[in-house]
Amino acid sequence: MLKNKTAVVTGATRGCGKAIAEKLGTLGAKLAIVGSSDGIFKTGEELKAKGFDVLAIKADVTNEADVAELFKQTFEAFGNIDILVNNAGVGQFKLAEEHSLADFQKMFEVNVQGVFLCSTAVVPHMKERKEGTIITISSDVGRRTIANGSVYTATKYAVQGFSGSLAQELREFGVRVGTVNPGAIDTYFADSEQGLDFKEDWLKVDDIAEAVAYMASAPKHMVVDEIMLHPLSQEYPNV
Repeated sequence: MLKNKTAVVTGATRGCGKAIAEKLGTLGAKLAIVGSSDGIFKTGEELKAKGFDVLAIKADVTNEADVAELFKQTFEAFGNIDILVNNAGVGQFKLAEEHSLADFQKMFEVNVQGVFLCSTAVVPHMKERKEGTIITISSDVGRRTIANGSVYTATKYAVQGFSGSLAQELREFGVRVGTVNPGAIDTYFADSEQGLDFKEDWLKVDDIAEAVAYMASAPKHMVVDEIMLHPLSQEYPNV
């Protein structure tokens, strides 16, 4: 379904990013996986052992030079970029006044600046080819608010605004932009661990991967603007 397509997935060392990369690889995509630690190389070897065509890149998505280099390496290895999945993200959950300025800056740098840098780095290439798909893993709190999540929620509202405007700018060029907005996921997010008992009924990383795959493999004439998904056990207001 995605044979001969190239996908860049950020935050791919583990959790959702790794699952997304593996799913896209299963559909035939060549993979450039990006992580901020040396662990990305281990993930790359694991995916290669499963038969996928993988380039593992260590890069900080908040650093403009790193972002330029990661796309340079991807172009050199694969020639084109068809899919960008902005998955890298961080979150802290506490009262607004308990956040330091450093907390605030870190979340905005990774969650918003990283999306901006990666997306705008690949946009000229996609516009020139008149095709491509940019998918950002946002959150259900990009559409609602929660207590103890003021800064994280603010970053996701920013992501929704950026993605919506970018979608309008790129539609005439045949480039699709969308967001996946999950509720609670059983993963490592916010310094947690995967597989804890209280997360048994939460979304799984493979659920997010399936949503990304659906968006990425939609027919060329169709754009999936947004996918919202929650575990059935999660209570949330109408959004």
